[in-house]
Amino acid sequence: MKKYTTLLIFLALIVIAGVGYGLWATGVIPTSKLVATTPPSAPAQPPVPVSVARVLEQSVTEWDEFSGHVTAIESVQIRPQVTGTITQIHFQDGQLVQKGDLLFTIDPRPFQAALASANAAVASAQAHLALAQNNHDRNKQLISTHAIAQSDFDATNDALLEAQANLQAAQAAVQTAQINLDYTAITAPVTGRVSRAEITVGNLVVGNAQSAPVLTTLVSVNPVYVEFEIDEQAFLKYAATGASGNDGIDKIAVAVGLANEADYPHKGRIHSLDNQLDTTSGTLRVRAIVDNPTGELTPGLYAKVHVGGSAAQNAILVDDRAIGTDQDKKFVMVIDDNNKANYRMITVGPMVNGLRVVNSGLQKGERIVVNGLQRVRPGSIVDPTEVAMDRSESNASSVPDLTASAK
Repeated sequence: MKKYTTLLIFLALIVIAGVGYGLWATGVIPTSKLVATTPPSAPAQPPVPVSVARVLEQSVTEWDEFSGHVTAIESVQIRPQVTGTITQIHFQDGQLVQKGDLLFTIDPRPFQAALASANAAVASAQAHLALAQNNHDRNKQLISTHAIAQSDFDATNDALLEAQANLQAAQAAVQTAQINLDYTAITAPVTGRVSRAEITVGNLVVGNAQSAPVLTTLVSVNPVYVEFEIDEQAFLKYAATGASGNDGIDKIAVAVGLANEADYPHKGRIHSLDNQLDTTSGTLRVRAIVDNPTGELTPGLYAKVHVGGSAAQNAILVDDRAIGTDQDKKFVMVIDDNNKANYRMITVGPMVNGLRVVNSGLQKGERIVVNGLQRVRPGSIVDPTEVAMDRSESNASSVPDLTASAK
């Protein structure tokens, strides 16, 4: 019975299909009734709100950036020149001192006594010289009349010469005693900042020996050196501007910034270039001299050094936020007159007071996305709000010459 029912259902389906085909073939059922209705398309996406700014063109000077450190022009280790006991210290640790200021006093009494003894020896030598001179003058008259023998005259002449030599030795001893006495007052040989006292009052120090202790150190503070190394390409570029050896180096401008400074407020000049390139590192040692009136540039500090490498020239500048990275490429989104975003590859250069130099890919006045770049896709329509580029033209006009740091 079950098989019979299934057969009837199958035959019924065949009949229905045949009837439907016949109705379609005779045009009773239109073809359009058999086609499914196409669903409506999705609504268009609204424009993406973004901030755009116009590309700037300004005159800039390209600067190269190097790392260096501050060093003192004069650095002195203060050591005793004579042996004695420290009786006084005349400075505070870290104090600024002037050239000639008293730093330490060594007990001067032994040296004062030695000077007095030397002065007494000079007086004695002068007395002996006067006696020898009188004997010489008297015998000189007698020898002319042959009243004395020639040997007697020669003896008085020798005595005079000996007395003169003894006086000179006594006078030299006075000078030595005076120098030793002066060394008991240890003064600052240069103007600068003194370190801490390494020896306290009451200690015996030994002078004029390799083991003589360092009493303190003294470094000059204004001006200072900033020492750094440049690569071969930078050196060749500077040489092309007229700097050869140490001639013409005054044409190279230098600006220095410390680790906590975003800018380069300390201005200076190249003092010297080394006489040869290090073939191992491919670098050349350079020394700049920088004014340091406030003493902020402390010897030993790390320094960022900007060196002017070219004359001022026009450059395209954009906000660094407008630049995207696509693997190893840089790009921006340029907005055309129809507010459509267009992908544009660019090549970038150094920073210029917060703006990035674009070497190729953009022109002055083009609009680019500076805020909302992550929401924009190539070809999408945007709702732009135009803003001023950071360090806008109105602000930059007050800066006659921008500086750039090469990366």
